[in-house]
Amino acid sequence: MNVNDSHFYNPDDYENEKASNSYLMSIIAIMVGLPFPIINLVATFIFFLGNRKGSPFVRWHCTQALFSQLFIVVMNGVGFSWTMTILFGNNDVTNLYIGYMLTIIAFNIFEFIVTIHGAIVTRKGKHVEWWLFGSLTNLVVKPLHPPSLHPIE
Repeated sequence: MNVNDSHFYNPDDYENEKASNSYLMSIIAIMVGLPFPIINLVATFIFFLGNRKGSPFVRWHCTQALFSQLFIVVMNGVGFSWTMTILFGNNDVTNLYIGYMLTIIAFNIFEFIVTIHGAIVTRKGKHVEWWLFGSLTNLVVKPLHPPSLHPIE
């Protein structure tokens, strides 16, 4: 994760709050719809749609939050469908299944912690780029800083 104080765009307090809320949206959705992980993606997508014409800072962070939720929903969806085939189908619990489920749990915990950190840091007006999703967001949304400040990959 790369935290950058020196981006070209200096957001005001209102924009900091909006960008922070883009990360908090998925956490709030977790509390509401814990058994249905798709609710996090839908809530983040609705927030993204509402802010897609916002400032560059808000738009960038809404997009990064959306990409992270997409990734988590796909991983959780595979785990959910695999579990359903074990419970109601003819599949057995294997070491591969246990390993995948442990990986999903680890990714979900990590994503939860990183999301809280991202919300706190963007509320302070700092730009946060997550490892995979920051680079992907820079491809889709105009980067907030010059190429010389991009993290070295």
